[in-house]
Amino acid sequence: MELQIARQIIDTLAQGIHPVTGEAMPDDSPYNAPPVIRALHTVARALDAEPPTGERSRRVPNAGKPWSAADDSALETAFDAGIPVKQVAQELGRTAFAVEQRLIKIGKVAAPAGGGRFPAAAPAN
Repeated sequence: MELQIARQIIDTLAQGIHPVTGEAMPDDSPYNAPPVIRALHTVARALDAEPPTGERSRRVPNAGKPWSAADDSALETAFDAGIPVKQVAQELGRTAFAVEQRLIKIGKVAAPAGGGRFPAAAPAN
């Protein structure tokens, strides 16, 4: 369903009108209850607001951005100093996965066998 159509349905319900038939809702309809009307108006206002940024982008400001030479240098220095990946990620505004992948790319750590994120599991006997 398109967001615009959903918004029209919410607005219609908030006015106490059945969105399919166009008839007024009965007085005992839950859509005529003040808390429901307020909730519908709240949702309608939220839909008018700017689209929220993803939760990850708020916590990780550099997620998805290219790595600069300064970022690489800071990463190498932190890695050589033994600073935990999670802490380095936080300081660089990156995810831990991005830091791990960048360490592989700049040759500080070897890629896991099989090319995945995690080392290959030992073969079953």
